[in-house]
Amino acid sequence: MAERYNAKDSEPHWQQVWAEREIFRTRNDDPRPKYYVLEMFPYPSGRIHMGHVRNYAMGDVVARYKRAKGFNVLHPMGWDAFGLPAENAAMQNKVNPRDWTYANIATMRTQLQSMGLSLDWSREIATCDPEYYKHQQRMFLDFLKAGLVSRRTAKVNWDPVDHTVLANEQVIDGRGWRSGALVEQRELTQWFFKITDFAQDLDDRLDTLERWPEKVRLMQRNWIGRSEGLELRFALETAPEGAASEVTVYTTRPDTLFGAKFLAVAADHPLAAAVARDNPALQDFIAECRRMGTAQAAIDTAEKLGFDTGLKVRHPLDPSWTLPVYVANFVLMEYGTGAVFGCPAHDQRDLDFANKYGLGNTPVVCPPDQDPASFTITDTAYDGDGRMINSRFLDGMDTDTAFKTVADRLEAETLDGASVGKRRVQFRLRDWGVSRQRYWGCPIPVIHCDACGAVPVPVADLPVRLPEEVSFDVPGNPLERDAAWRNVPCPSCGKPARRETDTMDTFVDSSWYFARFTAPWLEDAPTDKAVADHWLPVDQYIGGIEHAILHLLYSRFFMRAMRQTGWAGVDEPFAGLFTQGMVVHETYRDEAGAWVQPVDVRIVSEDGARKAFHVKTEAPVTIGAIEKMSKSKKNVVDPDDIIASYGADTARWFMLSDSPPERDVIWTEDGVQGASRFVQRVWRMVGEVAEGGAEPAGTANQAVLKAAHKALAAVGEDIERLRFNRCVAHVYELANSLQEAVAAERGHAPSPALREATLILVQLIAPMMPHLAEACWTALGQDGLVAEAGWPEVRGDLLVEDSVTLPVQINGRKRADVTVPRDADQAAVQAAVLALEPVQRALEGKPPRKVIVVPLRIVNIVV
Repeated sequence: MAERYNAKDSEPHWQQVWAEREIFRTRNDDPRPKYYVLEMFPYPSGRIHMGHVRNYAMGDVVARYKRAKGFNVLHPMGWDAFGLPAENAAMQNKVNPRDWTYANIATMRTQLQSMGLSLDWSREIATCDPEYYKHQQRMFLDFLKAGLVSRRTAKVNWDPVDHTVLANEQVIDGRGWRSGALVEQRELTQWFFKITDFAQDLDDRLDTLERWPEKVRLMQRNWIGRSEGLELRFALETAPEGAASEVTVYTTRPDTLFGAKFLAVAADHPLAAAVARDNPALQDFIAECRRMGTAQAAIDTAEKLGFDTGLKVRHPLDPSWTLPVYVANFVLMEYGTGAVFGCPAHDQRDLDFANKYGLGNTPVVCPPDQDPASFTITDTAYDGDGRMINSRFLDGMDTDTAFKTVADRLEAETLDGASVGKRRVQFRLRDWGVSRQRYWGCPIPVIHCDACGAVPVPVADLPVRLPEEVSFDVPGNPLERDAAWRNVPCPSCGKPARRETDTMDTFVDSSWYFARFTAPWLEDAPTDKAVADHWLPVDQYIGGIEHAILHLLYSRFFMRAMRQTGWAGVDEPFAGLFTQGMVVHETYRDEAGAWVQPVDVRIVSEDGARKAFHVKTEAPVTIGAIEKMSKSKKNVVDPDDIIASYGADTARWFMLSDSPPERDVIWTEDGVQGASRFVQRVWRMVGEVAEGGAEPAGTANQAVLKAAHKALAAVGEDIERLRFNRCVAHVYELANSLQEAVAAERGHAPSPALREATLILVQLIAPMMPHLAEACWTALGQDGLVAEAGWPEVRGDLLVEDSVTLPVQINGRKRADVTVPRDADQAAVQAAVLALEPVQRALEGKPPRKVIVVPLRIVNIVV
């Protein structure tokens, strides 16, 4: 063996061996139990980053471990390849989005392969391949036939410069994230997936996802937003011409009705439109509201503004009591009924509004620890439970009883022959608008005919391919301007017609890719149902917390829609979910305030303080905050540089060892150098065992064997729980024990115990540092590859400790601990305890009144 391990030569060698033998290729007919591990597939932006290294290293540990445990493991890779960044690159660099995307895929594939990931590359997919989106179009048509797709006019965020719809997340401070233009709300005809059909089931089944982080389940539950409330009808004192005579409100707090101070309607409410017809000031206010966009976050944080319509409504519990009606910028037409009643004392949003317009507040719920006679509200609303006050017939009731009492009364009362109130379950979840006015996306397979309407493209004509040539010289959707592509005959009547020029939201592409991986070679169907049902749900899904809501929710919808249309038979896509932390790094600035890359910074310690200098100019550099790696702040470490300098195993080991995987990991040069030193340490220890002397060792060295099996049991348990940093800690402990054993047997042929312990160490590092493990495995003379070896069996007898430490109590208080042989009898335990110095001091030379030994648990002494 060479004195030093050479990762630069070793890693490509073993990667080639694995590829030639196709040992990570998965067969669907393999009789072993299945295990499907999947990391969220990447967007091909150009190069992988250290976050990718961490994400895929975690998944690879699980995949390699489960293979060793006897599972048929599916661990595939693909590319989330459609999307706006490719169009941006096309405009900036004058390239075709297709060329840019596939060039990036080629680069990133090479980078990922250099990490030694145990991926089945034979199943590789890219969502921009017609062979992939052909089947997505097929499912769109099936969903349409099943009633899960609709087309209707809806409010959207419109960028007037880029001429496209923006998702809520792309509206920043009311402006388009790329153009900077003030966003407008427009009504456009859009395609929708009817995710609301499954709202109740999506909410209910969250309770069954026991291997999901609780915070993710809570985020999903809040997004679905199930609430039980009351629909109320408020009669208008005087209705404007052409408007209804009442306003319907949905509320989850009918118990607070006696605290009502105003009624507010959305800018798009029919009542607002009726009043604005002859009111230019209100027209301007409504236009201002529409410029906010539709993002809930923007609406929640914006100043609460209203316009007094001059109208009044009668209180449903007291017709002599009227409330002013406002048009308000914080009320959305898309939620509830587009109208709310404001109870300022018990809703912060309402309180801010009421304070601004001098509407006052009346507390009607008193907290348990407050005196009703003196309880007041000023700037902070109270939204908790309590006892009803200032509420007439409700006074003294708890809030739950008051809710029921009000609901019962208003359901019994009538207005114009119908109940004033009606109990109703409401969801915040809205149908999923999938239309995007962009080129680089999956075409929606519909043809519009003046005679026949919206006609589905025949399945035999799929895929509807994007045109090869495209120009972005003019803002807007290039598909609208491509007459040769757009103009086609109607499949139904043959008359001139036009293709749908909207493409699908890229979230659609990522909502079913995990199902396609189960049989990606199928030409005539999205899935083989039997195969999909065998592999799904994914046993372990790994990815960032930023996808905790929409991607996961849309994937859950897709599984239900695929079940309804016969493409799968399971409801949930992911049985286990793990959300890893980010990779972060110090930031650096030069004397001019410009960001400096870590590779250009030299760190020194002077008088206990860290100082930084530019490696080329030696000019001082300011060390800044530790932040997420980003190109804008240049605190990025290139994985290629790390792999070239230290090897993939070192990068993987550091990523797994530094912190709990759900937390951020701070990338430091010292940390990666420490990981590199451990690689060399393992190599040297294995070398000594492999090249031991001819004479047998004089000791059986059972201690190191016990340490090995203890580590084996602990590492297996912690991989199952995805506690990778603890796995690393167990390996370090075993390495320390092994080092002592190697030193003790130096110059001799290794004892069977030492050799077995060394092989166990190699197998423990194999999921985390696979290249090093293969080299060590070969050096120890083992047949085959460690990647194909079974996981060692833990010997339970070696996990039993020879001694046990018992707490010693004197008169009920712990005073000491005593370590005795596990099989010691009571007399031996008592003798050991009485010999302890703390016990002798307490006895003061006198015999104890009583000594009680509870075997293997505790010793009690009564003085």
